[in-house]
Amino acid sequence: MLNAYSDDQLRLLARLYYVDGLGQLEVARLAKVSQAKVSRLLALARERGIVRITVADYDPRHPELEEVTVVRTAGADPRAATGHFGAAAVGRLIRPGDVVALAGGRTLQALVPHIPSDSARRPVVVQAMGSVEPAVSAHDAQEIGRVLARRLGGTFLALNAPAFIPDKRARDALLQLEQVREVQGRLARARLALVGIGTLANSVFVERGTLSGEMLRELQRAGAVGEICGRFFDARGRECATPWRDRVISVGLPQLRRIPLVVAVVTGADRAAALLAAVRSGLVKGLVVDEACAAALVEAAA
Repeated sequence: MLNAYSDDQLRLLARLYYVDGLGQLEVARLAKVSQAKVSRLLALARERGIVRITVADYDPRHPELEEVTVVRTAGADPRAATGHFGAAAVGRLIRPGDVVALAGGRTLQALVPHIPSDSARRPVVVQAMGSVEPAVSAHDAQEIGRVLARRLGGTFLALNAPAFIPDKRARDALLQLEQVREVQGRLARARLALVGIGTLANSVFVERGTLSGEMLRELQRAGAVGEICGRFFDARGRECATPWRDRVISVGLPQLRRIPLVVAVVTGADRAAALLAAVRSGLVKGLVVDEACAAALVEAAA
């Protein structure tokens, strides 16, 4: 009967086979059992918990090309908590010498000052969208970008142009300026982008009066559900075909899709439809969100 073997006997067999690497014939000779019994006794050792086999887990996902961080806020201000606790995860994504495309936004403003300082990273931080207003606020990309570059010993490249030009011809002329073309060229080499996501009801362009009522209605008719860097997109992640798209100076959606890792830093349940469209269409490959946003996203996906 196999159960007649003591734990010590099983430990001996297990040690000889698993640790010392002996074959079953040698184990049988040293332990004074038949070779036919060795495999059954080793199985018994596993049943009794004497042998615990561990295998390094295979991760079928590509951690360098995706990142999901959900922050539990526990009653704290969602934006402040997401910024504070999400910063370390975002900081780990930035490699030495990276080109980082950066949008503006209040949640990014709350996050960037908490990214651990490391002057050896030396990234090139590039403004991904022009300025919404002449007066720069603390949550605009220019200010956030300078903070990020300073914390990581890098440089910041400003996109010195308005985000929205009322006339397409004037927009096209600005895009031909050497300074703007240089920034656009750097954006094309970005490995990482940090962006926010807006909606028609909650957008910096609505808040600052850039988006007129007429244009808002046109975007609604075009099926707009979200906005990244001034680019309004529908539920399939396609840029809405309105005159607005021909007047924006920012990273384009096809260009954004080519960036290996685009991380959206978002709080609030109201962004779920926009976020779902961005994720499903490949505009966004990583998330740093609060629990309310994550729960709404799961519900929207269901």
